[in-house]
Amino acid sequence: MFSLNGNLKTHMKIHTGEKTLKCVVCKKMFSQNDLRKHMRIHTGEKPFKCEACDKLFSEHGSLRRHMRIHTGEKPFRCEVCDKSFNQIDVLRKHIRIHSGEKPFKCEVCDKMFSQNGCLWKHMRIHTGEKPLRCEICDKMFSQNGDLRTHMRIHTGEKPFRCEVCESTFIQKSHLKTHMRMHTGEKTFKCEVCDKLFRWKRSLDKHMKHHSEQEPNKYAVCN
Repeated sequence: MFSLNGNLKTHMKIHTGEKTLKCVVCKKMFSQNDLRKHMRIHTGEKPFKCEACDKLFSEHGSLRRHMRIHTGEKPFRCEVCDKSFNQIDVLRKHIRIHSGEKPFKCEVCDKMFSQNGCLWKHMRIHTGEKPLRCEICDKMFSQNGDLRTHMRIHTGEKPFRCEVCESTFIQKSHLKTHMRMHTGEKTFKCEVCDKLFRWKRSLDKHMKHHSEQEPNKYAVCN
């Protein structure tokens, strides 16, 4: 029982979620329970500790989600492909693979992305930002994948192997190009005469032949 009507009203705000309390640091409004949690952002307080790895968390919910890393629990299942995830946010991102949803748009070229992180990395193409540095030769890269591929030059790693002749390559695209030697596939087509070529360099050389002939196309015979 509450002795005063005012105390009852204050208590009821816990249930209603009414935001009547202001953070003295950033002036945002919160309910009583949420303000207590929010203040830990400013104080840096992390009272919840993982007993497995000693990592600290500001909220019990964050600790609970973190514990799934140690337990292997994956309670969120994709109803399309049955793949399971340890966090609901990761499942939501995964669902976009099936739905084709791409809610994040590049304001420069209108390209769409399923994840904000992918858009963020894509923007480096437009800004020219290259925040990733090779620690061996200081060359800069915009994407983690490009840096990883570059590092193979220094390590000598060639993880892509041709199953026909056992040649190895740094990049998958190099293996794909190499395979045309064995398959005879010709993917590069001349738009002038429809002739097909196995290599782009062969097509480029062939196109010069057309460009040399072009000035004579309209020549007048004497």
